[in-house]
Amino acid sequence: MFIATLIASDRLSEGDFSAAMDRLAGAGCAPSVRQWIDEGVAGDIRFMVNPHAARLNLELAFPGIDIAVQPDGPDRRKRLIVADMDSTMITVECIDELADYAGIKPQIAEVTERAMRGELDFAEALDARVALLAGLSESAIEQCLAERVRIMPGAQQLVRTMRGWGATAILISGGFTRFAGPVAERIGFNRMIANELLIADGKLTGAVAKPIVDSATKEATLAAATAELGLKPEQTLAVGDGANDLAMIKRAGLGVAYHAKPVVAAAAQMRVDAGDLTALLYAQGVSRWEWAAG
Repeated sequence: MFIATLIASDRLSEGDFSAAMDRLAGAGCAPSVRQWIDEGVAGDIRFMVNPHAARLNLELAFPGIDIAVQPDGPDRRKRLIVADMDSTMITVECIDELADYAGIKPQIAEVTERAMRGELDFAEALDARVALLAGLSESAIEQCLAERVRIMPGAQQLVRTMRGWGATAILISGGFTRFAGPVAERIGFNRMIANELLIADGKLTGAVAKPIVDSATKEATLAAATAELGLKPEQTLAVGDGANDLAMIKRAGLGVAYHAKPVVAAAAQMRVDAGDLTALLYAQGVSRWEWAAG
């Protein structure tokens, strides 16, 4: 048995529900029952076979509605979440915002975009961008954190709700510890992993400590935490937006592309394009009355 979850950014109508049932039936998925998670917002359709066809026939067919297709069963509520930070748990790319204080944001943002699309080697691109920040005052980090870094809508509800049922939450970022530490604390993660910007005499040196946190680090962190906690892969969730998140997204039981680059959205088990991070709670069958405060 499988579940297709429809999650509306605005409103999910009975007509949407019926149309989704018809599309599943037409694809030979043998839909059976449907039920609301939160009426008018999110609901489930259970079906018997062919989840790949279900996703192909539902995803992008309903504007403003995100779709999750996954196996039914007790592992729907995940016991581990591993999440990217920049443009996933926060609304900005920190290195681009730091570059703005140095007056070179367009130059660095272009490289960031290419790296997130998978067009550049992540570690090499990070080294090249950080080198351009050499000489920037350390005070710009705290200024950037205060003025530019904003928590993504739904992030606190997602992490705090999952921790409320005993899940472990790990924030892992190809960005920097000076941002990831405060962000992890504000959202409610158990721990964070990120790159360390090297600083001397109150200024950025233009380098980061090695080894760099990259795609392989993210995948290895998910694998190690899964083993450490004695979990099955299907009890894990990973979410991110860029190419350096792709390996962990593919490895997780529920891999989510959040407002992601095309290469990530195409490969992830679930893509969230319309809603916020609370879509990941609905994908786990959690109604609004069960959410922790954000």
